[in-house]
Amino acid sequence: MKKKIAVFHTGGTIAMKQDSETGAVTPQEENPLLDVNQDLFQNVELIVENILNLPSPHITEQEMLRLQKAISEKIATNHIDGVVITHGTDTLEETAYFLDLTIEHNIPIVITGAMRSSNELGSDGLHNYITAIRVALSDEAKNVGVMVVLNDEIHAARNVTKTHTSNVATFQSPQFGPIGIVTKNEVLIFQKLLRHEFYNIHQVTKNVVLLTAHAGMDGLIFDALERSPIHGLVIEGLGQGNLPPKAVVGLKNLLGKGIPVILVSRCLNGVTEGVYGYEGGGKHLEELGVIFSNGLSGQKARLKLMVALEISSQHDELEKIFAN
Repeated sequence: MKKKIAVFHTGGTIAMKQDSETGAVTPQEENPLLDVNQDLFQNVELIVENILNLPSPHITEQEMLRLQKAISEKIATNHIDGVVITHGTDTLEETAYFLDLTIEHNIPIVITGAMRSSNELGSDGLHNYITAIRVALSDEAKNVGVMVVLNDEIHAARNVTKTHTSNVATFQSPQFGPIGIVTKNEVLIFQKLLRHEFYNIHQVTKNVVLLTAHAGMDGLIFDALERSPIHGLVIEGLGQGNLPPKAVVGLKNLLGKGIPVILVSRCLNGVTEGVYGYEGGGKHLEELGVIFSNGLSGQKARLKLMVALEISSQHDELEKIFAN
C-alpha cells in the first residue's frame, strides 16, 4: 500500500537558479523540484502544492500561519503519512519552530532547504529534498515534533539554528546536537524531546520586537520602543542574562506599561538565570519582572511570545510558558 506524503513548496534557494552571466541567484517562475521524477520514490504518492514562491527573508508570520493552516487542513482532511516543506534557509528555523508550536500531530513533519541553487556546482537541494521525504516516510520519525533535515542530519525545530552563511553543513543544534541521521539505508532517530508544546491559535496579531544587548547599551532604544505600538519585547542579554546599567531605566518604563519582556542569552549554549545581583544583573532584572526563557534563541523566543500572547498576556501565564 502506497504511503502519502504532502509536499509544500515555499520558495528559497532550493527553488532558484544562478544566472550564468551575472552570477545572481534568483527565484524562477517554475520550481525546479516540480520536475523531480516521482518514480524515484517507490510505493509513495506525493501530493505536491506550490503554496508560496518567496525568498525566506520575505517570509513573515502571516506566511507561516498560512502554511500552518494548509498543513493542518491536509492532516485533517486527507489520510497522509507525513509532510515535507521546502523553504529558504535564512528563516527556515523560525518557520520550523512556529509550526512546531502550532500544529498538533503525530506524523513526521519535515522542513528542508538548500545552500546552493538548483544549477550550481554541488547543488544540495535535490539530495536534501529526497532525504526529507525519506524521513517523512519513516515510522522512526513519528511523534518527534517538527524536524529540520539537511546534509543527512535530523534536528529538532526547537534547537536548530543556521550557523554558517554558505556552508552546506550550516544547520546545527549547538547545545544538543542532531536528534538523528540519515544513512544510505536507514533513518535513525537517537533522541526525542521530553515535552512538546502546542498552542491552538488561529491568528498572529501581536507586534514583538527583538533586541541584542551590547557593551555600553543605553536607554535610547527603549525610549523609542516606549513610544511605539508594541505588545512584547525579547532581549538577547549578555551571559546568563544581564544588561548594562544604562539600559535598565528605559526597560523599567516598558515594564511599567505592562509590556512583557523576555530575556534570553546571546550565547549559543546555556540558559538565562537570575544569578547576578548588581544593577542590570539577572537577579535585578528578575526582581523587576523580566521573564527568563529556558534556552531559546532570540528569534525563536520572539515567535513563542507572539504565539503566547494570542493565548494570554498575564505575567504568571507567560512565565509558565517560557519555563517549559
